[in-house]
Amino acid sequence: MSNNNSSRIADIIFRTVSNEITLQTPVSIDDRKHKVALITGITGQDGSYLAELLLSKDYIVYGIVRRSSTPNTSRIDHLYPKLDSQKEERLRLRYGDLTDSSSVCRIFREAMPDEVYNLAAQSHVKVSFDVPEDTANADALGVIRILDVIKLCGMEKRCKFYQASTSELYGSSAPPQSETTPFMPRSPYACAKLYGFHIVKNYREAYGMFACNGILFNHESPRRGNNFVTRKITRSVAQIHLGQLDRITLGNLNSIRDWGHAQDYVRGMWMILQADEPVDYVLATGVECTVRRFTEMAFAIIGKKLVWSGEDEDEVGKCADTGDILVDVSPVYYRPTEVEYLLGDSSKARKNLGWKPEITLEQMCEQMVKSDIELMKENAKDDQ
Repeated sequence: MSNNNSSRIADIIFRTVSNEITLQTPVSIDDRKHKVALITGITGQDGSYLAELLLSKDYIVYGIVRRSSTPNTSRIDHLYPKLDSQKEERLRLRYGDLTDSSSVCRIFREAMPDEVYNLAAQSHVKVSFDVPEDTANADALGVIRILDVIKLCGMEKRCKFYQASTSELYGSSAPPQSETTPFMPRSPYACAKLYGFHIVKNYREAYGMFACNGILFNHESPRRGNNFVTRKITRSVAQIHLGQLDRITLGNLNSIRDWGHAQDYVRGMWMILQADEPVDYVLATGVECTVRRFTEMAFAIIGKKLVWSGEDEDEVGKCADTGDILVDVSPVYYRPTEVEYLLGDSSKARKNLGWKPEITLEQMCEQMVKSDIELMKENAKDDQ
């Protein structure tokens, strides 16, 4: 969707809800015909897929969106086919911020949700070294602000809470990592998420809340942010394919990750909250892949085979046919403390929930590259 369309949709949606938000009287919980879910971070990759899933299951979905000077709703604009009847739509966006308790409280009192999915975060690991305080404020304190609002609104016995935790908690712990593996965080992001993980457990035990952590390993899609390595790779491969770029510059090619598709993981989030008891779960594919291997897969989709030479910062990936350098390495993209090897063991979720990934790594990579090729074509048209 073009920026103009996105801006128009965002303007209509938020002008409507801003005028109504103080006037709307919440429907009595006992009279509601739909389950109500609240998603923080609804404009992100996971939030958009989760909103789609919940709407398909006949939920009313409230989404918290941070106010910005430019439209940030592009991932969910397609969910608003009838702008003139927004009042009757089951997707309801509200301005708010996890660093502002009053906005969180206001939205909770209006929505009175049955389920809360806390997906909002400063989620980029390397960026967390640059903005550690901001990361802690959103990723750690943001969690307790929501939990406290649930308690203060008297909803702790009926509102289920899902916290988006992360495999980065494991840090340097030996793989495969499961629910019993020790946490050894190696970034401000992981440390903030560790606080969130433990405060969820604490409120669950102290107040009897149905509050769960989903320890999700890396999950990607065509909606992944451009500054994450998988999307950076697929986007750059698309540009190289179209003659818009000569090469990709990456960081640690040897990092090993367990990559799955975001659609599979949001389905797991929902399944965690449908269980009879609040339990923390690891969601992972159990398939390991290096950054180097993912890069090779992406280039193979456009018919290019990489040949590697050199070591560390001097390593390059050349086109096997032409000898042109397509990939090089820069220490600019190294983390101050690296997490080398993440591989998840999700056997508990597979046994107790019946969850398993349905989209393979190869299918995901192909989907991302092909999507980015089409996106780069559209961007080129817009620039003309």
